[in-house]
Amino acid sequence: MQDSKKQILFQKQARIIQAIGHPLRLEIIDFLKNGEQCVCDIAEQIGAERSNVSRHLSVMVSAGILEHRKNGLKVIYKLKCPCILNFFSCITGVLKEQANENRKLLMALQEGA
Repeated sequence: MQDSKKQILFQKQARIIQAIGHPLRLEIIDFLKNGEQCVCDIAEQIGAERSNVSRHLSVMVSAGILEHRKNGLKVIYKLKCPCILNFFSCITGVLKEQANENRKLLMALQEGA
């Protein structure tokens, strides 16, 4: 791939990662893994104000992570590409590996004391 095309790809990937890089947004995505939901249900589930949730949803829609539709007065959101959940599984794997390394380090420190 040409360098300029790679750079564009990396920029787009970074935009998506930035769009999910907030704990509340991660919680929204986790909630939406079970299917589409309205803003009111999302806000209730995560314990946040609707206006705050709406701002976070807007960021993720702009990044192409979520899509939405109107259903009467309600706005319904869903994951545009559910494979993003695989990314979460990978992150969890990294965290487990870090925890394992930390346990090994702690054990080594205890043995040396």
